[in-house]
Amino acid sequence: MIWYQVSLRVLLSGGIVVAASELAKRSSVVGALLISLPLASMMTLMWLHHDGQDAEQLALFSKEVLWLVIPSLAFFLTLPLLLNNGLDFIPAILLSSIFTAACYAASLYALSVGLATG
Repeated sequence: MIWYQVSLRVLLSGGIVVAASELAKRSSVVGALLISLPLASMMTLMWLHHDGQDAEQLALFSKEVLWLVIPSLAFFLTLPLLLNNGLDFIPAILLSSIFTAACYAASLYALSVGLATG
């Protein structure tokens, strides 16, 4: 891949994160809306399509993203609970991340044994 294509991908992806964090300073709902959109998945699918992946591979990627979005919700459930119960930010984000990692591990195991892909 040519370096300018990689640079463009990095700039677009990073731009979304910067835009979301700047928007969240003004309105947490608008920032959350932008970051909750599946923009990274859509961009990845577009880049994969551009790079010549066939429809079957794109569909498989999309299905696997679906199954892996589910354990990511564990983070957004546990973090506000921990913060609202008085835990400081760093321990709360660490505990939420550990719990989310465990949920990912369980989901990846389920995917590997074919429970979710059947």
